[in-house]
Amino acid sequence: MPFTEASRPRRLAWLALLSATVGLAGCATQPLGPEPARATVPGAPAVTLGSVPAPAKPAQRYVQLPAPPPLRNRLELEAQLARRLVDAHPDGTYQTRAPGRLMAIPVLEIELNADGSVRRIEVLRHPSTGNEATQLAIAAVRRAAPYGDVTRLPRPWKVVEAFLFNDELRFKPRTLDLE
Repeated sequence: MPFTEASRPRRLAWLALLSATVGLAGCATQPLGPEPARATVPGAPAVTLGSVPAPAKPAQRYVQLPAPPPLRNRLELEAQLARRLVDAHPDGTYQTRAPGRLMAIPVLEIELNADGSVRRIEVLRHPSTGNEATQLAIAAVRRAAPYGDVTRLPRPWKVVEAFLFNDELRFKPRTLDLE
């Protein structure tokens, strides 16, 4: 089809649409060069154009728990340990059934002193998704201690607990998931 003077406005409209499409498509990619352009508004923080700031992770609160009662058997120890982990970390745990797909499952062996304080923690299983979940689990065990007087129980005073982490990095002790 030959271009005529009458088809000129249509061609210009088509070129403008094509140009706008290409321009918008370029906005979706990272800018080339050593440093991206920055927006400068007086009194406002600097924001990189074309980027979306990551959502801030809310600060988690921890609850200092009262001293637990003495324990009579190993099942009580396992249940009390799991309940104290959840009670001490209301923002870092979940109460629902564990999802079908978990982000991480670190497994810890927790050895206690006679008064229920943590003597040693050994990691029996490191998750393949990284070390963050393992470190969160270890810190949670230490914060929820002591776990009660264990002198009436036979030695060794050890508990093995699996931590079921969901996609939001909240955990649930496996002991509570079995109830």
